[in-house]
Amino acid sequence: MEEVTLIANTDAKSPVSEAYRTIRTNIKFSNIAGKELKTIMLTSATPNEGKSTTISNLGVVMAQAGYNVVVCDCDFRNPTQHKIFKLHNKGLSNCVATGSDVMSIIQATSIPNLHVLTSGPVAPNPSELLGSQNMVDILETLKRHFDYVLVDTPPVMPVTDAAVVSGKVDGTILIIASGEVSPSIAVDAKKRLEQAGAHILGVVLNKVDVAANSHYGYGYYYYYGKEDDSSRGGDK
Repeated sequence: MEEVTLIANTDAKSPVSEAYRTIRTNIKFSNIAGKELKTIMLTSATPNEGKSTTISNLGVVMAQAGYNVVVCDCDFRNPTQHKIFKLHNKGLSNCVATGSDVMSIIQATSIPNLHVLTSGPVAPNPSELLGSQNMVDILETLKRHFDYVLVDTPPVMPVTDAAVVSGKVDGTILIIASGEVSPSIAVDAKKRLEQAGAHILGVVLNKVDVAANSHYGYGYYYYYGKEDDSSRGGDK
């Protein structure tokens, strides 16, 4: 796996970090029939669209805002969160299979307020585990202990895991890589989630060339308020 940089932690003023904060704000003010959003699933249409990078950095900016957050790696086929945060891969999959105490395997990260529930061993029957009552119980336990539970799942199109989980969480965000996924595949992924009962909060367009569009939006933010030691008078 290509090493993932937690840019929201290492370069908080970057345009990408600000984009993650925008996602955080949009989640905060989302509302589904007055229902509080605590468990939020992130998935993608196809592999390698950046969902695990997005969810880990989203966890960072939520923790930076003072929320108590856990990133839950439910990708039992290709787990990555333990690699991103450099943690031992203790077993969520074992907890789901046996019904054992999930709180005992949650790990703190070096970032205050941010915790990770790693996937554990690769499971032979991921969709069955994710669709079980034990998984529902685990999500309810996490909701009682954390302000936000961010759930990382496999992509929608190759396997059914994300669709199975989507009906058990409060909201779903779909990650789409710019220029890599056709509109028809993106629409099909959305339909599969909706058919499974997902409450789709929105879509994140990932891998956009920010530098090429720096004269808009986040490129402007990056320079606005940036400290400059040169003499510029009092004009800001």
